[in-house]
Amino acid sequence: TKFKNRNIISLVSDQTSWSNLGTPAYCWYNNNEGTYKNTYGALYNWFAVGTGNLCPDGWHIPTDGEWETLTDFLGGIDNAGVKMKESGFMHWLTYSNISATNDSGFTGLPGAYRDRAGEFYQTIGHYGFWWSSTEVSSTNAWDRGLYYDKNSVSRGDGWKKNGISVRCLKD
Repeated sequence: TKFKNRNIISLVSDQTSWSNLGTPAYCWYNNNEGTYKNTYGALYNWFAVGTGNLCPDGWHIPTDGEWETLTDFLGGIDNAGVKMKESGFMHWLTYSNISATNDSGFTGLPGAYRDRAGEFYQTIGHYGFWWSSTEVSSTNAWDRGLYYDKNSVSRGDGWKKNGISVRCLKD
């Protein structure tokens, strides 16, 4: 809820306000902090990521290249998802997560996301997405995704207005 310099990040719950943002913001999935904060954390737009101040000192949001290094190490983008998803059925859909091993220790959770129009997309249990710090264009940045029904990791050029999860990497 605060940058490492202690400045407050705007909490934006209103759909229209979210869709008009061009500044750093975060939200809780479905605007429900009590239910989702402790398990999934906040969803941030890329403008918060792009400040370079989102992670604590000694940590950073991984670059697109660092995400690629991770997925290559885990057997490639087509196979890394099973090694990154939390194993078991506590958070992922029960019928789909049978092959997940979490061998990497990443413990990827299906925290869903908020789209650029301010709507909460999909339900918890289906998908998890994480920002990279690498821009694609003035409107998009690279992200990675895990899916309930796939063993792979996606690489997408998400809208910077989307609200998705972050994972800090030690410097």
